[in-house]
Amino acid sequence: MALLEIDSVTVRFGGLVALREVAFDVDEGQFISIIGPNGAGKTTLFNAIAGVIKPSSGRIRFQGREVQGSNPSHMSHLGVRRTFQVARPFASMTVRENVRLAAAGRQVLQSARALGLRGRVRPLADRVDGLLETTGLTADARRRASELNIGGLRRLEIARALASEPKVLLLDEPAAGIGVDGLRPLAELIGGVHHRGLTVLLVEHYVGFALSLSDRVIVLDEGTMIAHGTPEQVRNDERVITAYLGKAGGGQGARPPAVPTGPDAPGER
Repeated sequence: MALLEIDSVTVRFGGLVALREVAFDVDEGQFISIIGPNGAGKTTLFNAIAGVIKPSSGRIRFQGREVQGSNPSHMSHLGVRRTFQVARPFASMTVRENVRLAAAGRQVLQSARALGLRGRVRPLADRVDGLLETTGLTADARRRASELNIGGLRRLEIARALASEPKVLLLDEPAAGIGVDGLRPLAELIGGVHHRGLTVLLVEHYVGFALSLSDRVIVLDEGTMIAHGTPEQVRNDERVITAYLGKAGGGQGARPPAVPTGPDAPGER
C-alpha cells in the first residue's frame, strides 16, 4: 500500500478546472517533484493534499485512510507537513525560539499520547540543537527571524516543518528568490533530509533543481498530468518540452531543446 494516494483528483473553481483527474501514488521514502508552467495547477494540488481546499471529486488517501476534505491542522496531525513560498516565522522571535516552539508542540502531543510507553523522549533542547545543525542555522540561532535573508528564512521554514517529525514533507518552491549560489547548499540540505528516510514532495519552478533531487517527477500542464516518470524520462518527453518551451522550428520532426537540468540551471517562471 502506498503511503499517499492521489486518485482522480479534480478541483474546480466555478467554471475553471484547476486540476483534472490527477492520479499518482507516493511510496514511503520517495522523493517526487511536481513541475509545470505557471498556472499548471501545482499549488492547487499541494493545497488539496495539505487540506487547504477540498477536491471537487476524487479521493486522497494517507496510510490507507481517506483524507480529502480534512483541514490543514488534521493533516499536520497525521504527519503531512508543508512549507510555504512566503516564509511564515514569528518575526520577533529568535531562530531558536521559532524552532523550539514547533518542536515543543510535537513533543507535548507525543508525551500525552505515549503515557511513558514509547520510551524516553529526547530532551527538547537537544532536539532543537539537532534541527538547527541539520538545517545550517546554528550560527543564526540567536538572531531574530526578521533579520534572516531569504536563504535563512527558507532553512527556518524547513527546520520548523521537520520539528513536527512529519511522515511526508511538502516543499512549496523552496528555491524561489534564492540566487544561483544558494541553490547547491539548499539542494544538499533537502537531499540530506530525504536520504535520512523522509518522504518528500516538491513543487518547484527551477526545473533542473527539481530533477536533480527526484526519484520520480510529475508534470502538470493546465491542470492535467501530462507526464510521470524518472527525471530522465521526463527530461526527454516531447509533451514536457512543448509545455515549457513551445514547438521549435515549425517543421515536422523539429525538436525543441532539452529541458535544462542540474541544480544551477535556470528555472521556468
